[in-house]
Formats: sequence, structure tokens, C-alpha cells
Amino acid sequence: MSGTLADEIRARLGELSPAERKVARVLLAGYPAAVFETVATIAERAAVSTPTVLRCATRLGYRGFPDLQAALRAELDERNASPITLYESAAAAPEPDGTADPSGGPEEEPLLDRQLSTVTHAVSRTFREVSPHDFGHAVELLGDERRRVHLAGGRFTHLLAQYLGLHLMQFRDQVSFLPDRDVERTAYLTQLGRRDVTVVFDYRRYEEDKTVVAELAREHGGKVVVFTDPWLSPAAAHADVVLTSHVTSTSPYDSLTPTLALIESLVAAVLHRIGPAAHQRMKDAEGVARRIGLL
Repeated sequence: MSGTLADEIRARLGELSPAERKVARVLLAGYPAAVFETVATIAERAAVSTPTVLRCATRLGYRGFPDLQAALRAELDERNASPITLYESAAAAPEPDGTADPSGGPEEEPLLDRQLSTVTHAVSRTFREVSPHDFGHAVELLGDERRRVHLAGGRFTHLLAQYLGLHLMQFRDQVSFLPDRDVERTAYLTQLGRRDVTVVFDYRRYEEDKTVVAELAREHGGKVVVFTDPWLSPAAAHADVVLTSHVTSTSPYDSLTPTLALIESLVAAVLHRIGPAAHQRMKDAEGVARRIGLL
């Protein structure tokens, strides 16, 4: 299996029957815990028959549902890794500084070369494993100018939310960021409705408030897009679209480069979808920017 079990399910959504797709969505929505529920419980949540759950597992390439569950157990040890645990797990490895091994062995790969290789691989895997179905749905939602778009990020990922949002607001209306101040944030979340698309960025170690934001948006009838890592933020349980990125890095900190590349691809696709109206909006915005002295 390439990537995680969740990656595999997302990649094969288009191959499943409508009933089997309901099962897959239940597994993804409550991932990973949902995978360890009984077949009967999953069938009830998906509003399908028990045999449908079993057929879904088989269609995904497993001998049965227990085999699918066993595949998940192999990846869970990594899910809650923190910078310190990642650092400690790599502590025994020699520093790739380009110097020769004191034992007379071959030279270590230079740090920049190693980083280039790691990041390139992470970006490549991200693009290979992202669900075309979910990516296309994200383009439709963000390219629908009748909808309002709201973005929320975390400790570091607020930078990604801003990067996506600042691009979107150049060529479409009604794009905003979740306020920081409590009163404003409360009022903001209270007024969410069916026309709203809430975009949440949440990567390990996950932030509980991002899950609540996604939950509230969904409860109010809106659409939710979640950017996360292969182990899935709990916010994904409330998402209509889940876009995962690999985070492998040569440092103790997860890399956000693959997510940035995915965002840029999404921006290009949304811009293309909106078409001439986006071009006109960009021209209008540039004219205003010149008048107020920004350009």
C-alpha cells in the first residue's frame, strides 16, 4: 500500500459503488478510530448493510475487514510524534554535514542534498496520493463565487491559511480569516451558514479548537475543507473535503513545503475555474491598490 490506509481509501473513492463510498466516508470521517469499530456499527453509521462494509474492504484490496484493521495498526505509532520524539528517534544518526565518516566509511550526503531529496520525495508523494475527487471538489467549492470562504490555521499553519486566503481574495470576493479575539471569533462562528466554506489547516500535534471550528461550520450547514497530514486531524471527521500532505523533514519539525505546493496547485485550478471574472477582479484590485499608493 502506498502511503497510509486513509490515502488508499481516498485514492480509490471513485472505484467504489455509492453504498461502498458511504462506508469509506465513515471510515475517513472518524479515522483512525472508526476503522476499529465493529462491522455492524460502521454499517449503521453509513446507513448500509453489513455485507456492504465487507465488500468495501475487499474492493479496497484486503482479504476482509480484519485484514484492513491490521493494516492500520502498522501506522499508528507515528501519528502522535512530536518534535522531541522525532529528534530523539534520529539522535543516533550521524549529522549529514558533508564530512567523512571517522571510521573511514563513505562520506555522508551533504545536508542540502539530503534536504532536497527529502522534500522532493514528500512533495511527489503528496501529489501522487491526494484524492483527485477531493481536490476537484475543493476547486468547485472555492471557485463558487456565491459562497463565502473562511480560513483558519494553527500555531504555524496560520501562515498557510494566510497564503491561500491572500491569493483567493485577489481574484474573488468574500474571503476572510477567522478572527483572533474571542468576542469577534464567537460572533464570526455564530453567523456561519449554508453558503459558507470553512477551510481549516491542522497538522500534528492537533489543536482542539480547529476541530470545533470544523464541527460548528458543518452543524450550520456549510462546507468544510481540511488540510492535514497523513494521520488526519480530528477536524477531518467533519470535512466534506480532506487534502493531506506528507510532512517528512530532515529536522525535528514537520515540513509544510508539500502543503504549500498543494495550495499553489489549488490556487491555479480555482483561478482557471473562475476564468475571465477572476482576471477582471485582479485588474480592479490592482487599480485600487495603485490609487491608495500600494503599487
